[in-house]
Amino acid sequence: MVATGGLACAPDSFIVLTIVLHVRAFRDKLHSMEDRNTAKRVARVKLTLTKRTVDALEPEDKSWIAWDDRLTGFGCRVLPSGTKSFIVNYRSGDGGRKAPNKRVVIGRFGRVGPDEARRKARDMLGQVARGEDPAGERAGARGVPTLAEAFETYIKANPNRAGNTVRLYRQILRGKLGDWVRRPLDAITRQDVEDRFNQITERHGWASGNQAMSMLRSVYRRPCVDQEGLRNPVDLWLAAGGRFNAKRRRQISGPAEVLPRWRAGIEAAVPSPALRDIFLIGLYTGMRRGEVVSLRWERVDLERRILRVDETKTGEPLELPVTRQLAAILERLRPDCGGHAAPTEGWLFPSPKQAKLGHVADVARFYEEIGKVAGTRFWFHGLRNAFITVAERELMLPRSLTKRLVNRARPSDVTEGYAADWTVDELREPAQRVADRVDELSKC
Repeated sequence: MVATGGLACAPDSFIVLTIVLHVRAFRDKLHSMEDRNTAKRVARVKLTLTKRTVDALEPEDKSWIAWDDRLTGFGCRVLPSGTKSFIVNYRSGDGGRKAPNKRVVIGRFGRVGPDEARRKARDMLGQVARGEDPAGERAGARGVPTLAEAFETYIKANPNRAGNTVRLYRQILRGKLGDWVRRPLDAITRQDVEDRFNQITERHGWASGNQAMSMLRSVYRRPCVDQEGLRNPVDLWLAAGGRFNAKRRRQISGPAEVLPRWRAGIEAAVPSPALRDIFLIGLYTGMRRGEVVSLRWERVDLERRILRVDETKTGEPLELPVTRQLAAILERLRPDCGGHAAPTEGWLFPSPKQAKLGHVADVARFYEEIGKVAGTRFWFHGLRNAFITVAERELMLPRSLTKRLVNRARPSDVTEGYAADWTVDELREPAQRVADRVDELSKC
């Protein structure tokens, strides 16, 4: 018998207690460290994985991994539920540290022992050294598509999706789920979804968290129908009590209060007249930022006073009457070039820096400075909110007319669906009234 602090313990119990304390001490020490490059919490501990040490590993509120100190890449993942699984981690290809990181689950502790799991891990790492890819071979054998493959299928399934929407989805995939793209769909778990949702929400806000998981859920739907036994991890997360973040709409003060301050902020914080015109078009039309920056001269008819917008959120082209304020901006953007004819094609806001798009895209960098000058928070969509508020609250325009002016999707209302759409000529007078009122309110 061995005495510990006045208690008599059997030798085996003492060894287990020592292991538990050892694991806790290492884990607590590492939890207090932060990686200076990524500011991520480090949740790793190294020890020899045996039945006794794995038994001693304790679950936390997030999954964590204990790595084996005898075989690099071999570890045991501990889930908050208490489930423990042996894994092997490796980088495939010849890209070194730049190669994609891959992880294969060897088996659950209890069904597979540590020694057997270590042998399997050593075999897999030997395959990797020979240039093979165990994770890819497993996925191919099962016929389960990777996230990247399923995403492309999802995009192709709806060819009528607006270009801006497709670009947004690709941005979400790269920026929020980029380390998952090579994983087969059945290798993404409910716990992975929960951890990533919380991470995105913490770093990028509630809307980004909802957006990423909603898209991932949709990407899974078709493969879940085609692949027997494949479960949607987002649905599993929701069924287990997970919840999307509650939607919180940003409220603005009355247009009479914010518009003159925003106008002063735009004039002071945006150095280029052409870039200022992007904001002014949003101010006088209520158009979305993506719709404004993607305008083309071939869609502008100054003689008939009509502006056609092809890149819309709803995917439906939009024709708008050109008000006096909008005409002045367009004339300013389209000067005579040394006596030559003014441009009739190309982007209104071209940008050589945006080689892929061809037009200006990044105006969000001005928001903070505009807000500082204005003394109140600014975002581009706030101009749209103000436009709608002026139309509906101050001028009392019919809601269906306002929706047509700003190209809002109609609700699934049968009665409204029977009504004929508003023509451009019918929109001219109310559009001018709204622009005039916005002009009055925004004067500094």
